[in-house]
Amino acid sequence: MFDEKDMILESRHVTRRFPASGGRELTACQDINLKFYRGKTLGLIGESGCGKSTFMRFLVRLDVPNEGEILFKGKDLTKLKGEELRQMRQHIQMVFQDPGGSFNPKMRIRDIICEPLMNFGRIRASEKDAVARKYLAAVELPGEFADRFPHSMSGGQRQRIAIARAIALEPELIVMDEATCALDVSVQKTIIELVVKLQKEKNIAIGFIAHDLGLIQSFAHQIAVMYLGNIVEVLPAENLDKNAAHPYTRALMGAVFDVSMDFSKKIESIDSEAPSPLNVPPGCPFQDRCGRCMEVCRRVRPALTRLGPGHEVACHIFDKEEKKQ
Repeated sequence: MFDEKDMILESRHVTRRFPASGGRELTACQDINLKFYRGKTLGLIGESGCGKSTFMRFLVRLDVPNEGEILFKGKDLTKLKGEELRQMRQHIQMVFQDPGGSFNPKMRIRDIICEPLMNFGRIRASEKDAVARKYLAAVELPGEFADRFPHSMSGGQRQRIAIARAIALEPELIVMDEATCALDVSVQKTIIELVVKLQKEKNIAIGFIAHDLGLIQSFAHQIAVMYLGNIVEVLPAENLDKNAAHPYTRALMGAVFDVSMDFSKKIESIDSEAPSPLNVPPGCPFQDRCGRCMEVCRRVRPALTRLGPGHEVACHIFDKEEKKQ
């Protein structure tokens, strides 16, 4: 589906376990294999606590996995140290869920945007005002905002500042962690339009974490669905409602409200709560909430099976169908 020449980052068999009380372990990410392509957006979606943010933190080296490798242009990010690691940070930037929490409240917007550039010696102090105004214009904010402090701006404006700071180093990949969830719907729309515009202009790869499948479907090129630390489906965002195959993905699609939906059709809900990540059953992690659960699902964890171009699903239903063919 995507040209492999445009792939800039790949995770291979990434697993992260955290120690818990009583000698137990919490597996936040289990054998994650994902690819990021230049100029494309990969949306990572799933319930709270499924491991989305844990995985994305690996990409910017805020954490490291216990197993696996993350290859950025051929180099394993998990092995980088010292100056080599610092230099790599220029190429992968992050926009956090709460931009205010990632800003120094005593710094003016000019200094917030230009801090990464100053850290890497790309500009002189005398150039800060002009550079800040340039990037403010890029995120469609007035140049005079350079003199303001973060507390004097709205949530949407602060998120634009966070995006301006992220693109200042001209990175090749930007990770966006729930970057619109705290914003009004109308503001979400303008932020997403801005992200899409900047991606086209700068050919940036984007990893976007979200809970809202309807939102991510509107602009992502590929979607990875995560459940209890496992990737259960990866598929193109186009025609998601028709092509989604995994029972969990289908349930998420059923929860998306749209003005054009058939309101006479019953909304199917997922019965019961997800099990504790400290007590994930053997076999398929979705087994206790799946209406199509079979005996094999309780014994063997399903591997990702290819259904079509760019489409993989981890479900024994499709293992069975593939063997019949």
